[in-house]
Amino acid sequence: MDDTRARVHAILAELAMIPPEEVTDAQSLADLGIDSMGVVEAIFAIEEAFDISVPFNANEPGKSEFDVSSVGRIVEAVRQLRAQQSA
Repeated sequence: MDDTRARVHAILAELAMIPPEEVTDAQSLADLGIDSMGVVEAIFAIEEAFDISVPFNANEPGKSEFDVSSVGRIVEAVRQLRAQQSA
């Protein structure tokens, strides 16, 4: 498992209060028991962990460019943001 994926899984596992090895890319945040407030907490934790700024509208997550529909999509979005912000 690469570093970005491992770190995102660890952040989400902590919020879901489960072991990181139980987090898979196919799961949604709802599958992990993370509610809408938890999504906001996850975004803040990801921003801090990766030193990135996530374009996220907590009031309308469906309109965000940061896809939180699954753990795998979050991993990919983090990778993209890191690449954009380091360029």
